[in-house]
Amino acid sequence: MWLPKLLGWMPGLDGFIHYRKAYIKDDIRAGLSVSAVALPVAIAYTQVMGINPVIGLYACILPMMAYALFGTSRQLIVGPDMAACVVIASVTMPLARGDSNVIWELTIIMTLMTGLWCLLGGYLRLAIFADFLSSPILQGLLNGVAATIVVSQMSNILGIAPLSSDVIASLMALPGKLAGLHWLTLLLSLTSLALLLLLQAYKPRWPAPLILMVLGTILSGLFDFHAAGIAIIGDVGQRLPHIHTPTFDPLLLKELLVPSLNLAVISVASYMMTVRSFAEKNHYDVDIDMEMRALGYINIASGLSQGYAVSAATSRTAVNDVNGGKTQMVSIIAALMIALVLFFLTQYISYIPLAVLGAVLIFSSLSMFSLTTLYAERKTNPADFFLAAFTFLAVLVVGLVDGIGFAILLGLLQFLRKVFRPTDLLLGLDDAGVIRSMRPDNDIQPVPEALVYRFNSPLTYFNTGYFKKRIHHLIDDSPSSTKWVIIDAASSFVYNDSTVMKYISELAHELQGRGMTLILAGRSSEIRKWLVENQLAHHPGSLILVPDLYFALRLIQNHRAQHEITEQIEALDTGLTAKPGE
Repeated sequence: MWLPKLLGWMPGLDGFIHYRKAYIKDDIRAGLSVSAVALPVAIAYTQVMGINPVIGLYACILPMMAYALFGTSRQLIVGPDMAACVVIASVTMPLARGDSNVIWELTIIMTLMTGLWCLLGGYLRLAIFADFLSSPILQGLLNGVAATIVVSQMSNILGIAPLSSDVIASLMALPGKLAGLHWLTLLLSLTSLALLLLLQAYKPRWPAPLILMVLGTILSGLFDFHAAGIAIIGDVGQRLPHIHTPTFDPLLLKELLVPSLNLAVISVASYMMTVRSFAEKNHYDVDIDMEMRALGYINIASGLSQGYAVSAATSRTAVNDVNGGKTQMVSIIAALMIALVLFFLTQYISYIPLAVLGAVLIFSSLSMFSLTTLYAERKTNPADFFLAAFTFLAVLVVGLVDGIGFAILLGLLQFLRKVFRPTDLLLGLDDAGVIRSMRPDNDIQPVPEALVYRFNSPLTYFNTGYFKKRIHHLIDDSPSSTKWVIIDAASSFVYNDSTVMKYISELAHELQGRGMTLILAGRSSEIRKWLVENQLAHHPGSLILVPDLYFALRLIQNHRAQHEITEQIEALDTGLTAKPGE
């Protein structure tokens, strides 16, 4: 009895209980490849937040193991996410006032809060609302994050004094600091970037960041880069996480509530895109509500192990997929490999040059840029282009967290505008009698004496008035007389709204006064029930409810045929009863 309940809580456990030995070779190869990519990325991403690089390893080990138990994807790899790191840095650095210990402490608290938000959303089945953070917003966000990272790494790349955390302020201050340019650091940075780009072009399956970091560490130790003026990471301290008494003002916790919610929304949106894309690619299903809870569990695991917020790692998941990983055993193997580095090799991390870390970060951010795609949308989809460009500029000008808030608000306003004033179309019949939309570029013919109309939005209290106006306007513009107004109700009547039902009853009476009959095609049982529930009686001569559009067309054809028969009978009766000579 206990096993089904346990599997309902930990769906990933079933994959280990029924693990197939034939998968082990592929899973080991993929696990080693994933760890080779995850190690340098975790260390480099931590640099963005100004905390100990070892913390990046903390953010890998337990979260990977937790996802293997709580996740439903066979291939997803979780770990540090660049966007999450930038969000955390933009929130914690100003609050901590440059104290790295306070930054770390606030980062842990923010990570735990993010995990709790995700857990709450998962249990309330709110994962579907992550789709509200639309693709244009994410595209603009990632462009903004990438630009922020490039600017933030200018001091490491050029060997100059640290710049402001504000992008605009950093760009304005950069020319004045170029006098302190360190040429050896710049040479190392350019060489590192060139090596990364060459490996990507000619050996795309090689772990380029790991190769670069190993080479940089060896050269740094052999030639004493630090003595030559090239900045290195330096002492990283203890290997294992430790818990100590917080040193920040408890009142700062309230400053993390909204940013942690923003981070949860961003993480869920990007996370779900990765989960769904790889599940569709490999033909299996995932449970998005369980995935949202899994995102909560892995962030709580990261926070409890003194790490920082984690999410779906798209690049590492792709490495897993390319190397043939079959199950979440890949995550376990990769986590164990990273743990071995944490236990036995952390002393070598101190030799890694900051220029190499900066090159890895800039190289990683290049994959996030999509300016060509953004520019292409300028003509194909102006609304999406405007939303993505606005998000990008907002992130640069007002910061990541506020920029995301403005972008979501703009996206909401765009959505409301589309619902307030949606598109609509008239329907007609082709030569085969199939109902199709009428457009200037086709020859679809209107139904004689009928207006067949589709409103491309759910009807609700704030757009029903516009709906009525459109109906009357189209009737007035119709070149022929209209006796029937047929509405495609299946696409617009989606729930019981008393205002909508009242307006429909009024529309039916108005059309009846103009000698027309309103027909609602689709959802006839629900609409009939909703009219009764709202105590809106209707006369059969003013409003007719039918199952679908084709039924409506047959109804008016039959009515037209009966009317013709009646006219013929009346004409015949008139002829038979006429007096001679009349």
